[in-house]
Amino acid sequence: MTSELEADLIAAAVRAVPAVADLDSGRFGDIATYLPGRRVAGVRVRPEEITIGVVIRYPAIVGEVAAAVRAAVGKVDRPVRVAVMDIVLPVTAPAAFARLAVKEELS
Repeated sequence: MTSELEADLIAAAVRAVPAVADLDSGRFGDIATYLPGRRVAGVRVRPEEITIGVVIRYPAIVGEVAAAVRAAVGKVDRPVRVAVMDIVLPVTAPAAFARLAVKEELS
């Protein structure tokens, strides 16, 4: 299997994990597979390992999400490293935080 096919299949499988909000290439964009004319952000396929950067949904547990991501990738011939880059709050949470911020500014 080529890196191009691997990276695309892995990205699709990881995005299907319910606790994963999105893939993330990291602060410097180094978790990515560079292909001719494009890149697959959040999945780095190398001969010695596969690294996957994810943003998870709160209140997911990091260890459980990492195990679910590895299970989604399936059996491969090298280690799969999972990096949790961020956690997103539920949709209703930002509005609650915004109300708190407004109350603090008014005080």
